[in-house]
Amino acid sequence: MNILSRLPSLDTRTASFGLTDTRETALGKMVDARAGARPGASGIHLLSVPADAFAARVMLIRAAERSLDVQYYIWHADTTGLLLLEELRNAAERGVRVRLLLDDNGIGRLDKTLATLARHPRIEIRLFNPYFFRAFKPLGYLTDFRRLNHRMHNKSFTADSQATIVGGRNVGDEYFGNDPAMVFVDLDVLAVGPVARDVTTAFDAYWNSDSAYPVEAIIGRGSPDDDRVLRAKLVEVRASANAQAYLAAVRETDMVEQVRQGHVVLEWVPVQVVYDSPAKALGRAAEDELLLPRFERMVGKPARDLDLVSAYFVPGQTGTDLLTGYARRGVRLHVVTNSLAATDVAAVHAGYAKRRKALLQSGVCIGELKPNIAPRQGTRRRRVRTGPFGSSSASLHAKTIVVDRRRVYIGSCNLDQRSILLNTEMGLVIDSPELGGTMSATLEQQRIDGTYEVTLSTDSGALVWTEHTDAGVLRYHVEPKTKFSKRAGARLLAWLPIEWLL
Repeated sequence: MNILSRLPSLDTRTASFGLTDTRETALGKMVDARAGARPGASGIHLLSVPADAFAARVMLIRAAERSLDVQYYIWHADTTGLLLLEELRNAAERGVRVRLLLDDNGIGRLDKTLATLARHPRIEIRLFNPYFFRAFKPLGYLTDFRRLNHRMHNKSFTADSQATIVGGRNVGDEYFGNDPAMVFVDLDVLAVGPVARDVTTAFDAYWNSDSAYPVEAIIGRGSPDDDRVLRAKLVEVRASANAQAYLAAVRETDMVEQVRQGHVVLEWVPVQVVYDSPAKALGRAAEDELLLPRFERMVGKPARDLDLVSAYFVPGQTGTDLLTGYARRGVRLHVVTNSLAATDVAAVHAGYAKRRKALLQSGVCIGELKPNIAPRQGTRRRRVRTGPFGSSSASLHAKTIVVDRRRVYIGSCNLDQRSILLNTEMGLVIDSPELGGTMSATLEQQRIDGTYEVTLSTDSGALVWTEHTDAGVLRYHVEPKTKFSKRAGARLLAWLPIEWLL
């Protein structure tokens, strides 16, 4: 027993690794047939629509014949979260090996469900950096803050080491367009080919790391009665009106339609996976084992253009100096992040706001997402659900970097101090002038349609937010769509010495 954390020993844990001899699976044959004369390239398909992202995960589970390797920061015990757990269990029933690695910070109300699922001989579940106290996890911070303050923020979903989904989405209703009050604007990549095997290698590093504990060692084992109760619960969830309405909508998505027609559109380009060493969670990773240095080595410095999309944007002094330096050297630099009205973490906005003027003064263009811009749901028949005031509240959750309209990063890493210093992250680096150019153009259009453009007044140097509407151009001189109390709270948080935690 570890005296500091009171966690069990890992001496009896068995190492396991991804299955790589999977070319003869249905997915393997599909990849070989589609790759053609493009050795080394991977096929990619962007998943920007929430319902498409859910459908793609279900289809990978159902297509898998030998293995599913699944890694997430948050997995909610809600409709979509339980539907995906049921799909994983069904895959195990037909003989697929399932490895599920979850950060212990994001699995509220799932302890008993996970312990019960792990009873299945083909399902193995591990918790990353677990809490010893289960009923009230924050108690662990009193004695083990340094360890527990590091979290595994990675997101990947890999079938047969042939196809993978990597990006910004966690698992839960708000990420898949099934939450009436909140819609996260997010982005994943479905990728097939060599990069899927590289994602499997990254998964193995975390699965066998010193921070990954078998769920039964932390929570205990479920009983046969628990198994019967769970089966009944999953049947009840699938039969619910909410699940049936959502699944009916999913069946009408563009993704499902492409699969019906036997042709999911893929672009074949060089793709690399980039990730932090899992040792970062224990404070043991060398600098060259971290995501950002690895990313910089892959893509180099921007020469002309740099587009940054980050739900949580807290560049700190070092990042601010770097970005303003690029802008002053003539790099066109465009940042999209959440407005105070749209953010789900006001403290993060406070950390960003204290750097906002310096960025604008150097020539950086900033767009802040409007709070009521709900993304297209990807269905032909289902209307966007609305919140209590008539429209869904939207919050940016995507993490994207486009360098010189060619090299594109899509993954889990925000441009904030927590992602850079504390949490582990991962993503894909895609070398594609076509994708890079399209994304840069799309971001520019979204800056006009979906964000408040933040500038400095030429007279006073004060902040001005500009909104383009059908009725004309609106300008605000305080944070738009916010109350005084929220603005005051953000200002107070900006004074606190907590930037390194954000």
